Amino acid sequence: MGTNELSMQLWRERELLELLLFKLEEQELLLAAGRSRWMHFATREIEQVLEAMRTAGIARVVEAETVAEEWGAPEGASIRQLIEHAPEGAWREVLTDHLRAMTKLTDEIGRLRDANSEQLRAVLRATQETIAGLGDETGEYTTQGDRARDDSARIIDTEM
Repeated sequence: MGTNELSMQLWRERELLELLLFKLEEQELLLAAGRSRWMHFATREIEQVLEAMRTAGIARVVEAETVAEEWGAPEGASIRQLIEHAPEGAWREVLTDHLRAMTKLTDEIGRLRDANSEQLRAVLRATQETIAGLGDETGEYTTQGDRARDDSARIIDTEM
């Protein structure tokens, strides 16, 4: 029965969306706390969830094709189109609930992603300004080919 498998696949995708939202909130907390030391772990975990979502998306498309054929929906039908072609009853409601929940999660993820991106840009600007304030060129060598830094220690105020 393809509809049951499609529903199970949509549950899996919902779980992955919730996990992605959690990982983005972790990243937000790390940024807010200034804990850049762990940022590469958070980023890697987000990438792993995104990869799992790509795989789950492919599996969903396969299951949706089976259901589309069963219900007379067009080839490559979206979940919305499957809802339109669903027989009256439980499956229409189940798919509508999945779509509603996934849309809500996707909206939350988009807002949090945008906020994190803005925070990362602010951190990058602050870092660039700090480096520029040291009085040395930001590159490894000057335009004359000399070393831009003299390897002497620098003290940077970390309480900015």
